[in-house]
Amino acid sequence: MCRYTGPKNRISRRFGVNLFGRLRNPLLHKPNPPGMHGAKRRKKSDYGLQLEEKQKLKAVYGMILDKQILRYYQEAVKKEGNTAHLLLQRLECRLDNIVYRLKLGSTIFQAHQLVAHGHVHVNGKKVDVRSFEVKAGMTISIREKSKSIKWIKESVENSSRTLPEYLSLDEKNLSGELISVPQADQIVLPLPINIALVCEFLAHTH
Repeated sequence: MCRYTGPKNRISRRFGVNLFGRLRNPLLHKPNPPGMHGAKRRKKSDYGLQLEEKQKLKAVYGMILDKQILRYYQEAVKKEGNTAHLLLQRLECRLDNIVYRLKLGSTIFQAHQLVAHGHVHVNGKKVDVRSFEVKAGMTISIREKSKSIKWIKESVENSSRTLPEYLSLDEKNLSGELISVPQADQIVLPLPINIALVCEFLAHTH
């Protein structure tokens, strides 16, 4: 199972946002993007703008693979509705992201770890596939044997993070539910992303 193991702070610095909730803010000492001349950047082409928006979207959801985001786009195109909104909904409903949004992990990468290592149940059954699509009404919980993991409790009790309105959380039992499929205007991202530009980029990819 592929996962991103590269330098996370460099990605945060590139986009000027502490993307992954690291306790040590990667922007404190190096405010400019990576590279010797990070503060002086040339104007990007249309392709460059589209590519950067795609890279931002990938980063927000834990550096998912290009082939995954392309597959989600292709699925969205086949459905009725706004393609950009449908793409964002599919990303938001990934199991690893729902685990993160429920505050069961303090970062998206901790959420990756919880799912991949079998600590997470969906409707009472173990699911260790991070890209699993959570549907409205499904219950996400930490398996009984894993509830004693200290950093899970610390993450849930972190009052600086808020729970999205489309989720409910039972802190005592370390479980939550996707109440409804999130609408685009309910999804709060840590930095502005033009999803339409991402779709334009992906349209030329396949």
